[in-house]
Amino acid sequence: MNKANMLRTDKDMQIILFSEVSVGISANSILFIAHVCMILGENRPKPIDLYIAFLSLTQLMLLITMGLIAVDMFLSQGIWDSTTCQSLIYLHRLLRGLSLCATCLLNILWTITLSSRSFCSTKFKHKSPHYISGAFIFFCVLYMSFSSHLFISIIATHNLTSENFIYVTQSCSLLPLSYSRTSMFSAPMAIREAFLVSLMALSSGYMVALLWRHKKQAQHLHSTSLSSKASPEQRATRTILLLMSFFVVLYILENAVFYSRIKFKDGSILYCVQIILCHSYATVNPFVFICTEKHIIKFWESKCGRIVNI
Repeated sequence: MNKANMLRTDKDMQIILFSEVSVGISANSILFIAHVCMILGENRPKPIDLYIAFLSLTQLMLLITMGLIAVDMFLSQGIWDSTTCQSLIYLHRLLRGLSLCATCLLNILWTITLSSRSFCSTKFKHKSPHYISGAFIFFCVLYMSFSSHLFISIIATHNLTSENFIYVTQSCSLLPLSYSRTSMFSAPMAIREAFLVSLMALSSGYMVALLWRHKKQAQHLHSTSLSSKASPEQRATRTILLLMSFFVVLYILENAVFYSRIKFKDGSILYCVQIILCHSYATVNPFVFICTEKHIIKFWESKCGRIVNI
């Protein structure tokens, strides 16, 4: 690839990445504000609304952090110091992990809510939000400890040109680590992500079974109202399943690009593609919630109506 084509490709990647970040920040802000207002307006807010609000806040902060990192990748002259590099890269890694964790726990919480008529889930229905909150705090501590090595492995590299350093941004680079150290840090992270993705797959499979059973019951009863119009639970379940399917596809693609980048030792194009895939879910998922949850649309319609009347 000649220099002109490389510059054109970098420019295209820059436009795509900044567009993704901008759209994602706007969508997550809309979702977060709507849920916070609805939560504050209710005497007993639903646990699932709290988790959606937290997920949107986590994704909002993740995309803002990614926007700052993207500025240093494309527009900066390498002016960050080591403390700025370490803090932003660590915060980005932590928020990415928390986003994965919140997505998984939201999926589990909705599964428990759907199956609340069974004996087991009835027993744990009222306590499940507390259990999930405890699990989330546990994963927060776990993510913070697993990402702490970034404070010693990320440095500012303004004037260093050594090929041993791994490029992160114009200002920041990753120190080369030995195979044993790389395995020590990467293995727990891989196990953790595989565990969370497996939990999402199991809960999604259970929700598919519930939908199939409900459909069979509707066909057996020959009910037009049940077959022609989906219940709110069915619509929400389909939303969660759509999001989980999208997440798994992006997760697989991201890992494929990551290993391709390692194999072909590409320093720019595949790196940008990996970043774009990594943040696609955080950009798309608020649109799915906004479009499928009618109370969010009604909330913003009422707010816009008040502004017009004023």
